[in-house]
Amino acid sequence: MTSSQSIFRHADFRRLWAADLLSQLGSRLSMGAIPLLAVLTLNASTFQVSLLRTCETAAWLVLGLFAGAWADRIRCRPVLVYADLLRALLFASIPVARWFDVLTLAQVYVVLVPAGILTVLFDVAHTSYLPRLLERDRLLPGNAKLAANHSIAAVIGAGAGGLLVQWLGAAVTIGLDALSFLWSAVWLRSIRAPETEPAKPEVRNVRAEIGAGLHYVFGHPLLRPLALNTMVTMLFQAAAGAVMIVYLVRGVHLQPATIGVLSMIGLLSAVVASAVTEKISTRYGDARTLLLSSTGIGIAFTVQALTAPGWQVSWFVAGTLLAGFCIIVSYILQVSTRQRLCPPQLQGRVSATMSFVSWGAAPLGSLLGGALGTAFGLRTTLWMAGLGTLAGNGLLYFSPLRTLRTVPTGESEPDPGGRPGSGDAASVNRN
Repeated sequence: MTSSQSIFRHADFRRLWAADLLSQLGSRLSMGAIPLLAVLTLNASTFQVSLLRTCETAAWLVLGLFAGAWADRIRCRPVLVYADLLRALLFASIPVARWFDVLTLAQVYVVLVPAGILTVLFDVAHTSYLPRLLERDRLLPGNAKLAANHSIAAVIGAGAGGLLVQWLGAAVTIGLDALSFLWSAVWLRSIRAPETEPAKPEVRNVRAEIGAGLHYVFGHPLLRPLALNTMVTMLFQAAAGAVMIVYLVRGVHLQPATIGVLSMIGLLSAVVASAVTEKISTRYGDARTLLLSSTGIGIAFTVQALTAPGWQVSWFVAGTLLAGFCIIVSYILQVSTRQRLCPPQLQGRVSATMSFVSWGAAPLGSLLGGALGTAFGLRTTLWMAGLGTLAGNGLLYFSPLRTLRTVPTGESEPDPGGRPGSGDAASVNRN
């Protein structure tokens, strides 16, 4: 029995996986429905649409680092449950307001800001919780199965989301996301393994704790280039994402259902990626696979910029196919790499630092995409995003990752300043 199969013999991991599956699907429905609601129902401009994603991700800039220090000092499962329940209430307000014909773009912004805060707390706690639930040698198959949820949700959510928006309306589709958060909370609450509360220092210095996470990531020869490359990728991915729906509706003249079906076809590769990442990384090495998948993301975004009316819509599908595969491969390997390299007492802060660097770029990228789309046009913005992502790959190719076949497992503890010990990069496979 392979490690990927045996991970489901862990009963509490099955509950975590079940909680994640439908929640991811609901989030994917909202991801497409919210900009469609703004474009088709609320008549938002290109820049106003870009502000939606900014509102949703801005919390990473404000709370991302604090959330990591916080997650290292508390039990994470209660955070996951309460964050799901509160997000269910927030997103449920959108279809209710639409029902009474009082929904405005301002309300959507107001919902997305606190929902974004809760998402930051949830995501950091979720990443920190998995190493508390699983042994280190089961983290890669565990992350692969959770990434499969992302992939399946992306495929089903893309197709179903477009159809549901066209049949039921965007607001009702967003209401389904609220129900998915309730589903997640029920399954998370059912996990039986007790989570030991981490030991708290006698004198707490949040600034020093946050600094330890920053020092560890940016002092580590492998984590630093990964963090910076992810930041650049997220910046330009957010810029492209901020204008893509607007471009497909107003520039390529596609209906929501058509956008959903084309996205679903393109994202089928993400399901394949979650199933084969472990095999590919075992055969070719996770460091080499990381390099290739990051390059593939840049190529994919550039290919999407070729999208135009008529047969050239196929470029959107081709780019999404490549992007879906490479993003999932890169995600699984990056998360597993930092969980293996990082000592247990720094998991939350290192996770938050990496998320802060990457997701903190998302609201800036959304604003950038809206500004570029308004000033230079939507298709030109897509070209800039693709070429910018490709250029960011230099951060990996001029790093120690280029010389490695596999990423080493961190064995040493960090020093008081949070810098990695000498053992973190000493034992490497350069074959």
